[in-house]
Amino acid sequence: MIAFPLLLIPFALFNMVLFLLNMPMTDTVFSIPLAEDRRLPVTTGDAIVILAMLLLYFEMLKSVRLGSKGFMDHLLALILFGAMACELALVPQAATPTLLLLTVLAFVDLISGLSLGRRARRREIQVEAIDH
Repeated sequence: MIAFPLLLIPFALFNMVLFLLNMPMTDTVFSIPLAEDRRLPVTTGDAIVILAMLLLYFEMLKSVRLGSKGFMDHLLALILFGAMACELALVPQAATPTLLLLTVLAFVDLISGLSLGRRARRREIQVEAIDH
């Protein structure tokens, strides 16, 4: 589970909804009650992005807990970002704001994993230098 990019889940869900179920991302899934008898509709695309944001949080926890992401985690995050960016640019039907936001979240996962990994390696080097 360590080397599994969690953002693959909403990306796969996006593709299943768009291509297998042939549903628009603008269909309302549920609505959130607000003040004065108003409701906030949450669309299919919104729900997928919300899921991706929650999974990005767990991805950050995973990289902090492990100290530094392994090479395989970085490689898989890069591949996932590349796949999302390519689908966004090359598949006209997939060019939606939902996929754009998923791609941005994948990029944030990639760069934060790299920067957190670099910081953790510096700490390990400092600890080793003090021990010797």
